[in-house]
Amino acid sequence: QVQLQESGGGSVEAGGSLRLSCAASTVSDYCMGWFRQAPGKGPEGVAYIGRFGTIRYADSVAGRFTISRDSAQNNLYLTMNSLKPEDTAMYFCAAGQGCYLDLSGGTNWPYSGRGTQVTVSS
Repeated sequence: QVQLQESGGGSVEAGGSLRLSCAASTVSDYCMGWFRQAPGKGPEGVAYIGRFGTIRYADSVAGRFTISRDSAQNNLYLTMNSLKPEDTAMYFCAAGQGCYLDLSGGTNWPYSGRGTQVTVSS
């Protein structure tokens, strides 16, 4: 069981930046990631960082978002730049033995937090 708690969400204008944080019981023993869910839509994988450092991003955020972790503090981060209104969603920190980016088939992370809301206005 992994305990996950997100923070750092908020409201920003388009083009702005936010940094999400996730306090975890561990970030070294699992693949760690972020996914998001907008109202009326299914979950969408955003990024993940594997146990040995492999990083992948969804095409929709590549070049704008950066995932990172602090193993000493057991924190996971998502730095979001050049935010767009379509980035508006609830953002969830997640963990699992496997790494998940394509969630379209109903696959999802086994562990996730309660989420933090990100709202981007035009």
